[in-house]
Amino acid sequence: MANSFGSLYVGASGLQSASHGLNTTANNLTNVNTEGYVRQQVVYEDRDYRKIGNASVSTQYAGLGVQVGTIVHTRDIFLDKAYRTESGRYSFYQASSEAVQEVYTHLQESDGVQFEKAIEDFEGAFEEFAKDPSDTVNQNLVLQKASLFLARAQAVQDGFEDYQTIINSKITEKLERINEIGKEIVDYNKRIQAIEAAHVEKAMDLRDKRDLLLDELAGLVRMSYSEDPSGVVKVEIEGVEFVDEINCHYVGIYANKRTGYVTPYWPQLSDLKHENEEDNYYYPIFDTTNVSAEKNSDIGEIKALIMARGTGWSNYLDYFDENGQYLTPEAYESGIANSIMMNSEAELDTLIHQLVTTINDLYSPITTTSEAIENAKTISYKIQDVNGNEITITEDADKFRILDEANCSVGTDGKLPPRELFVRNGTERYTAREITIYDENGVEIGNQLVYAYNEEDPTDTSKCYTLKSLKINEELVKQESYLPHRVFSDQSQIDQKLGTNLSLIWTKQPFNLNPSDTTPCGFSGFYVKWIGEIGNTGNVYKTTAKSLEGTKEEIEFSRQGVIGVSSDEELTTMIKYQSAYNAASRYINVVNEMIEHLVTSLGHV
Repeated sequence: MANSFGSLYVGASGLQSASHGLNTTANNLTNVNTEGYVRQQVVYEDRDYRKIGNASVSTQYAGLGVQVGTIVHTRDIFLDKAYRTESGRYSFYQASSEAVQEVYTHLQESDGVQFEKAIEDFEGAFEEFAKDPSDTVNQNLVLQKASLFLARAQAVQDGFEDYQTIINSKITEKLERINEIGKEIVDYNKRIQAIEAAHVEKAMDLRDKRDLLLDELAGLVRMSYSEDPSGVVKVEIEGVEFVDEINCHYVGIYANKRTGYVTPYWPQLSDLKHENEEDNYYYPIFDTTNVSAEKNSDIGEIKALIMARGTGWSNYLDYFDENGQYLTPEAYESGIANSIMMNSEAELDTLIHQLVTTINDLYSPITTTSEAIENAKTISYKIQDVNGNEITITEDADKFRILDEANCSVGTDGKLPPRELFVRNGTERYTAREITIYDENGVEIGNQLVYAYNEEDPTDTSKCYTLKSLKINEELVKQESYLPHRVFSDQSQIDQKLGTNLSLIWTKQPFNLNPSDTTPCGFSGFYVKWIGEIGNTGNVYKTTAKSLEGTKEEIEFSRQGVIGVSSDEELTTMIKYQSAYNAASRYINVVNEMIEHLVTSLGHV
């Protein structure tokens, strides 16, 4: 020790150091339940040393005690990054699982009646109809069950669309929250930089709040971040800069005018100079067509919500490309299959379309002109264009479809064309036309009045047999006996064959669930297969989410072992600092008494 007064510096440093330790520990205890708070620890270092004498061997030094070197903000960057990655991946699969569960709920519990029961009842009505097609009770039963079936299907469809709207609202809220997080991170960056610029003090509380925001952001999107030496955190979302040194590049939200569905985009990378919005280019934030664990792209709740919601409302037409060709499995898997809601809507509408057209084709059969009229090769007929001018249309006889009068049935009124059970809002089933018929040499055979079938128009869904455009034939509701059941060529005979064919369609296997389905199913097996597919998908998402939740919790447990505050541990540490403080106090008292004794003794000399 250099001198007696130097001993006082040693004691004072002990008091100061212990006092800092007590204050830091007290702060930890105060924030033991504060969300995002990170435990702080005091690290000590030696104070100045002084050299004693100029000896060349065994040089002596005298120290002046200890001082606080730094207060450590105890975080593990590797655990932080691992936690945020797993949190984002868990959020992705959890949101997907919830969407599948919503579909399952609508099918099983909507209005307290299972959709499966509506299908079974409809099938049962046709079994009764097959026993005696002329019985008005059986005819009325078909109409009742058809109406209930259509209402139940439309209720399920409405439920799907309502949930899409709910998802859309969630997406909007979370995108707005992302922008708020970005704004707050920029603010914290600036404040932290200002406080730490002099390299004297660490902005501990601000860093805790900023890290909490990064945790939240990691659950919403796939993001990466880095901190520069000045304390500024830079953030990227889906590989594009979101927060830089001084700015936040806010997420843009574009709402489709038709559906209201929002799409997030990067304004700084978009082309928004055109007056017509349709000509603008919105650079998308998320790529939902290529999501997989292998590519580390299955991260973020918002991406999962966008995928589950899809881009709009769907129907059976979405299983066909722009050329009217059924989608290949590859095109399906990279497209509509990615949206649980749109795919479910399309599968439901596929059932409706197939069932409705099959039933209508039996009640009111269709054939081609070439099959109905011998030697017919081409036909022509006249219509008026939009300006009222008469024009002639020529078509191949094997493509021009008409009512099959030779094999059709009629109701008690005996009129043609026979009435279909399900009608489209946008068009009638047939239009009476006077056609001119030509043989293969172009020689006119003659003229004939036919009932031309009005084909479905993919560009106008009101002319398609799709859920949104269907209703029960009102003429049949008013008079059930108009439901076809008598042989047209001999109306004294009941068409038993018609009843039999209607009861057999349920067990046939005429269609596939979706473009990737390789085993066709009938109408009776559709529901079981459909609900099984949904259940399997939901189970995959649920199992994955549960596994990821366990991984996330394990990482969080390890992380809390580093950053978390343990009241027992902190109380033990406080006792240690209290003892150190008391020891330093006693040390100073002893030195004080020694100096006082020396001074007093010198006064007597």
